[in-house]
Amino acid sequence: MKYILVTGGVISGIGKGIIASSIGTILKSCGLRVTAIKIDPYINIDAGTFSPYEHGEVFVLNDGGEVDLDLGNYERFLDINLYKDNNITTGKIYQHVINKERHGDYLGKTVQVVPHITDAVQEWVMNQAKVPVDDDRKEPQICVIELGGTIGDIEGMPFVEAFRQFQFKAKRENFCNIHVSLVPQPNATGEQKTKPTQNSVRALRGLGLSPDLIVCRSAKPIEMAVKEKISMFCHVEPEQVIFIHDVSSTYRVPILLEEQGIIKYFKQRLNLPIDDQPSDLLMKWKKMACRYERLLKVCSIALVGKYTKLSDCYASVFKALEHSALAINYKLDLMYIDSTELERSTEAENSVKYHQAWHKLCKADGILVPGGFGIRGTEGKLQAISWARTKKKPFLGVCLGMQLAVVEFARNCLNWEDANSTEFDPDTKNPVVIDMPEHNPGDMGGTMRLGKRRTVFKTENSVLKKLYGDEMFVEERHRHRYEVNPELTHCFEEKGLKFVGHDTEGNRMEIIELENHPYFVGVQFHPEFSSRPMKPSPPYLGLLLAATGTLNAYLQRGCKLSP
Repeated sequence: MKYILVTGGVISGIGKGIIASSIGTILKSCGLRVTAIKIDPYINIDAGTFSPYEHGEVFVLNDGGEVDLDLGNYERFLDINLYKDNNITTGKIYQHVINKERHGDYLGKTVQVVPHITDAVQEWVMNQAKVPVDDDRKEPQICVIELGGTIGDIEGMPFVEAFRQFQFKAKRENFCNIHVSLVPQPNATGEQKTKPTQNSVRALRGLGLSPDLIVCRSAKPIEMAVKEKISMFCHVEPEQVIFIHDVSSTYRVPILLEEQGIIKYFKQRLNLPIDDQPSDLLMKWKKMACRYERLLKVCSIALVGKYTKLSDCYASVFKALEHSALAINYKLDLMYIDSTELERSTEAENSVKYHQAWHKLCKADGILVPGGFGIRGTEGKLQAISWARTKKKPFLGVCLGMQLAVVEFARNCLNWEDANSTEFDPDTKNPVVIDMPEHNPGDMGGTMRLGKRRTVFKTENSVLKKLYGDEMFVEERHRHRYEVNPELTHCFEEKGLKFVGHDTEGNRMEIIELENHPYFVGVQFHPEFSSRPMKPSPPYLGLLLAATGTLNAYLQRGCKLSP
C-alpha cells in the first residue's frame, strides 16, 4: 500500500480537496486502484449536525455516513463509492479510544494522546485503506489522505504527530507528503510573495514532516523566478514545486498536474509499476475540459434555497447541474435566489431585493428547490413552486423541495388552505407531510433515514422512469426525517399529481410527477450525490433537457444524447 498525505498551509479552503482528488484521478488513469480518506480535526463525530454555513454541504454516502463535502469530490473525480469510516474526525478517534479504555483494553495504563490517540489514527488509516471502493471489489493500491485545516492548528497536532510516526512505519518508498500552500499577490505591488509558503513549510518541518511536493496555489500563473525561490528556501528541487493557478473549471486541475511531470515523479518516488504516460481516462478529462471551455449556448437555472450566501452549501447540486449541462453541450448559468426574498414580508421591508429576486426567477429557464431543514424561507419556496407549476416552467424538487411541492399543490389545487408539514406546523388539520415512525425527536445526529435505498416505479408512464433507462427500480441516497403522508395520496392522484415511485414496501412516496406539464418532478432522495462528470444524474439531466426544450427529442431518441 502506498500512502499520499496532503497537508495545507497559510489558509484553509485553499483547494486541498481538489488537489487530492486530482492526484487520485491521475494515478487511477495510470491503471492503479485508488482510495481516499479525509481527516477533519473538529470534535464532532460527523458532519451531520452542522449548519451548511460551517463547512459547506453535508455529503451522504451509500452506507448513510454524513461526511465532509470533500468526500463528494473524491467520489466524483475517482468514480468510487466511499464509506463513513473514510471520514476521520477527532470526535470519532477519541470516542474509539475512550470506548477501548472503558472496556479495559489498555490494561490499567494511563491513556494519552501519544501513543494511544496517534496509534488509533494510524490503525484506522491502515485498516480503511484496504477497503475496496471500486465496482470490482479489489483492494486499493494507493490511499490519498487529506488532512483538513492548516499546519499549526492546535486541533490538528495529534494527526500530524501520528503521520510523523507513520512515515517510518510505512517506509519511505510507501509514503509521501504533498503540501498545498498559498502564493499571494498583493494588489499594491503586484508581486507574488513566497514568504507565507516558506513559513508554512518551516512549520511542517518543525513538526517532523518534510514535503516531497509543494503545490502552490495562486490567482494567476506563477513566474519561474518564484518557483526557483521556493525551491531554494524550502529545500526541494525545482521540479518538486508545482503551480496550480485559478482555472475556468476544476476539470483542468488534473491536466495541470500531469503537464508538470507529476506521473514521472510518483513513479520514481513511490516505485510505482506504471508507464510515464496516462491512459485514456485522462484523455477523456482533457476532452471534457476543452468542451467545457468552448460551450456557447447557455441554460439558466434558478436555485431557490436559504443557504445561498455560500456556494459550497449546494456543492453537489451545482455539480449535478453542471454535469447535466455539459452532457447536452450547454453552459450552466446558476442563479442563487434566497427564498426569503420571494416572500411578501421582504416586499414591505426591502422592495428592491424582492423585485430583483422575482426578476431572476422569472427569467430562469428552469427552477430547482433543493433540500433543507427548518421553517425559514419555506413560504418563498412555495411561491417559486407555484410559479413553476402555473407558468409551466421546468421544475425539480429535491427532498424538502418535493415535500413543499406537495404542500403547494394541496393548498392551491385541493383547496386545503392550512395544508402543511408537521415539521413547520405540528397542529395542522391537513398534515400532507408527516414525521416518519422511526424518527427520534431527542437526538439529532444520525437519526434520519440515511443512505442508499431502493425506489420502485409503479407505472410505465413516467418521465423519470424513461430517464433512468426504463429500469424497474433505482437506488439513490436519502437524508430526511419527514415524508409525504401515504393516507392522503389518493386525493392528489385524482387531481393529476402522480406518485410514480415508492419504497419497496409501497408506503413511502419517493417520486412525484405532474400531468400536463413539461417537467414538474419531485424526488424524496438526493440524486446529486451519485452524479458523476461522465454519468449525469437522470432527474437533473431531465431538468436541463426540459429547460432547453430538448426533453421530448431526447426521449424519442431512446434517451440517447445527440453527438
